[in-house]
Amino acid sequence: MAETLISPGVLASENDNSFISQGPITVGAAIIGPTVKGPYEIPTIVTSYSDYQAKFGTTFNSGSQVYTYFTSIAAYNYFNNGGETLLVARVASGTFTAATSSNAVNNTLSTTASITVSSASLASISPGFGTTSAGTGSFEVNGVTIFVTGSTLPANTTSIIYVSTGSTYAATLGNITASFNTSASVTSYSASLQYITASISASTGLFFYSTNAVSGLTGNTYYTKVSGSTTYFSGGTNKNAIILSTLSQGTIMNSSGSEDSAGALASGSADNIRWQVLNSNTGSGTFDLLIRRGNDTTNNVTVLETWTNLSMDPFAPNYVAAVIGDYVKRYNSTTGQVEITGSYPNRSAYVSVTSVLTPTPNFFLNSGTANPAYTASIPINASGSFGAASGSLFYGGGANYYSDLTNGDTNTQGISPSDYNNMITALANQDEYRFNVLLTPGLFPTTGLGSSQVTSIINNTQNRGDSIFVCDLYPYGAGAVTTVTAAAAALNTSYAASYWPWVQTVDPDSGKNVWVPASTMIGGVFAYNDSVSEPWFAPAGINRGGLSNVIRAEWKLNQSQRDTLYSGKVNPIATFPGVGTVVYGQKTLQTKASALDRVNVRRLLIALKSYISQVAQNLVFEQNSIATRNQFLSQVNPYLASVQQRQGLYAFRVIMDDSNNTPDVIDRNQLVGQIYIQPTKTAEFIYLDFNILPTGVTFPA
Repeated sequence: MAETLISPGVLASENDNSFISQGPITVGAAIIGPTVKGPYEIPTIVTSYSDYQAKFGTTFNSGSQVYTYFTSIAAYNYFNNGGETLLVARVASGTFTAATSSNAVNNTLSTTASITVSSASLASISPGFGTTSAGTGSFEVNGVTIFVTGSTLPANTTSIIYVSTGSTYAATLGNITASFNTSASVTSYSASLQYITASISASTGLFFYSTNAVSGLTGNTYYTKVSGSTTYFSGGTNKNAIILSTLSQGTIMNSSGSEDSAGALASGSADNIRWQVLNSNTGSGTFDLLIRRGNDTTNNVTVLETWTNLSMDPFAPNYVAAVIGDYVKRYNSTTGQVEITGSYPNRSAYVSVTSVLTPTPNFFLNSGTANPAYTASIPINASGSFGAASGSLFYGGGANYYSDLTNGDTNTQGISPSDYNNMITALANQDEYRFNVLLTPGLFPTTGLGSSQVTSIINNTQNRGDSIFVCDLYPYGAGAVTTVTAAAAALNTSYAASYWPWVQTVDPDSGKNVWVPASTMIGGVFAYNDSVSEPWFAPAGINRGGLSNVIRAEWKLNQSQRDTLYSGKVNPIATFPGVGTVVYGQKTLQTKASALDRVNVRRLLIALKSYISQVAQNLVFEQNSIATRNQFLSQVNPYLASVQQRQGLYAFRVIMDDSNNTPDVIDRNQLVGQIYIQPTKTAEFIYLDFNILPTGVTFPA
């Protein structure tokens, strides 16, 4: 309740008008397109081109040629011109899955091995099987020889155990099992397999092998016959402790295979990875994990990530899944959303922890010592690779790249335009993904190369209202300026802009000179414009529209051709002597003449709406009162004044008072604000009159 004065006195009150005006959340560009590797259909932020290369790759081979996707070239030019963040949505043809750690980080289980009898493996015992002779009818475990004999059993010794054959095959195995499990000498053997099956046949003698159906472990024969009828335990594969999976997807991530004498993996490459466990400590229950580049060697290790002091204890702060992360992301085409399973966000840029198979809950006893039941569950020092990923890049079937793309193609860079659909839908979600420019180099609003996809992108961009779409109109070799303007005439929106012609640039990864559509460069033009000025300045002209990475344009446009393009809503990429290649237009694809038919005005509105909407979002569910309105005005007015000072506006006015928040508006739980602006216009047409006067004439005032 407000304080009032009843009797004479002084009332000191407070009005807080010191609300700090926050700057708008900084967002960058987004790009949809194929990449060499990386998360498939999982929009991912990268903050530099080196970050992009690490996550999404560089070049690929098609036949005997080396290629780079338009996506990579666009990313390079964006960051090379001042871009700060780029949202990359990878598309591909087919089903792509992650690679998992091969023989994933191992440990040894110190458990008593036991033998279970499988009736399916029983057969008649050879009459000659069973003798006390050395090397006949025996097998060895940890230096203890077990003789299977049908004669009277001699006394056991520390190194020899005698087992009766029994009257049947099953009885023989039962006797072996009993002796095996009760012998102090044998049960000290540390077996990685908790269940094994014994099998006897006349031709092969006695074998022990893993029972996968019982143990759930992988592999085949772990114990093999060495020579004669003597069978020895020859070791086996240790049980997995944890399983890692790559965040990047596709067969390119498979590094599993043979390792040469130098420790190099046959399938290792700069694009995939391998793992290594170091400093395994059963006393502290910790270990270190290295993520290494797939093509390194033992003597030349390339470490991508180092994770130290990891624990298998789910209650410990250094629990391996919590430190590295165990999120698994998958796009659901039914819901149109990226679904996440797991409990811990991914902190690694390369892997997630898929499973912890041998956890050590409460690793330490009350005495502070390690629980002996868990000491053997810690991963041992070892290294390994990754495999079992699916999804290959599409290199065949008439795939064309660079200037070989034609309007008659049914795929673009080996990718069907329909493969873009999921990511177009995903990026329509404004709450989940923020960006101010959208690039899709390789899609064109022409038959077979993305007509329906471009329509969907434009509709989504208009519905979002917070970004502009850079739309390529035609493949290389359009043939005529009118062909391009005809494609532009079919589009009508202030939320998209088109540029032409194609340009030649140096591929940053292959070093080749290649032809690319204009959008691969325009993201960089926007980034440079914003870094040296403001979004509401025109990203065009010699000062802010220069294309320094361009070698030449497909067409060296003359004035007449530039006029035709500009009147047809296509921004020319012009070439001037001594200047080079320059973006020389800034029209949107809006047909009707208005302030919004210019890129700088559209981007001004995007910037204003983004900031002011963020301010208004903080007022949702607040009291609909004068104080709330003043809070809004105290943040919006200074911001618009700063935009005006930075040459974005001629004038503005914000109204949020009783005039537009009448009692009936308030009763409908509405808070209404009206913002009037006069955008600054750019000088695109400069007229200079040169007046020649006779000698002695006075110049006009």
